[in-house]
Amino acid sequence: MSVELKAVQALDLWRGAIVESVRRDAPDLSARQMALLLTVYLIPPPHTVRGLAAHLNVSKPAITRALDRLTEYGLIKRKVDDHDRRSVLIQRTVKGSVFLREFGDIIATAASAAEAGTANPKGDAV
Repeated sequence: MSVELKAVQALDLWRGAIVESVRRDAPDLSARQMALLLTVYLIPPPHTVRGLAAHLNVSKPAITRALDRLTEYGLIKRKVDDHDRRSVLIQRTVKGSVFLREFGDIIATAASAAEAGTANPKGDAV
């Protein structure tokens, strides 16, 4: 299989997962918000604004804006570091864990549909 074909298949898998996610009654996250959320949940803590900005190579104000929105959705929470009261730690929440588990299920379903070659009439992953 050519690299180009693999890239197209990967993009179609991602498209199918994104299409399904926006149809659900869940927050519609930007790419930056999703990258930040995945980083907080998949990379071991502790997480700070400074550390996340460095890890993602994004400005601290951009991280802060994304964290504000994720906090509004209840997907993450902020907590003052007990060891350094000047620092704020970014923490996971149950709601965020459930959101990402469900998003992972959407991706897995889209991957299974792609492997089986099935799609619904609109061309979306089943």
